[in-house]
Amino acid sequence: MTAEPTVTGDETRGQPAGQAAQPGQSVRSRSQHQRRKRIVQAAAALASRGGIEAMQMRTVSERAGVALGTLYRYFPSKMDLVVAVVSEELDLLEASIERRPPRAGDAPQRAVEVLMRATRGLMREPELAEALIRSLLLSDVKTDFGDRMTGMLLLAASGRPETFSADDPRRLVARALSGIWTMEMIEMLRGNATAEEIQARLEISAARLLIDP
Repeated sequence: MTAEPTVTGDETRGQPAGQAAQPGQSVRSRSQHQRRKRIVQAAAALASRGGIEAMQMRTVSERAGVALGTLYRYFPSKMDLVVAVVSEELDLLEASIERRPPRAGDAPQRAVEVLMRATRGLMREPELAEALIRSLLLSDVKTDFGDRMTGMLLLAASGRPETFSADDPRRLVARALSGIWTMEMIEMLRGNATAEEIQARLEISAARLLIDP
């Protein structure tokens, strides 16, 4: 969801496709991956307790056990880091869907099941949820959140998201449904809606938008 970190000095970007790694480089690559994951987990832990304001770069670096300069090489700005946390949450949602595909009867119901799983997962940590939703609204960092949510909804609805072209109406309405869910999450975080109310509105929206192929 966020661009790969800018790497300098003794940090390497890895080998081009098809080129064998030199001795020691695979170990270095694993170390970089582990360091990046540690940073993202530290940021998420801070956000879960104090929202986006708690994700101060120096605090994140201290919690992750990396130098501040190293943190900035991986994530040039705080918003890059927030977006990486969003991506991590999407990874968890995708893994959940792969393990337990939606079982509801028709395409709209299966799509809503995906969105309600996302809702329940986020609302277990409302401070983190608020930070993630705010990042989607305020960030000028390019993300693939919309594309990934659309893909998950199409997968749940049809099992064949790759068969839909970019201008296929079903892809467009799945993207619209993802946007509706984002706005419903804002209402929930503001205390203006319950999970039951959100689900009811999503069911109406999905039934009117999605076509069971």
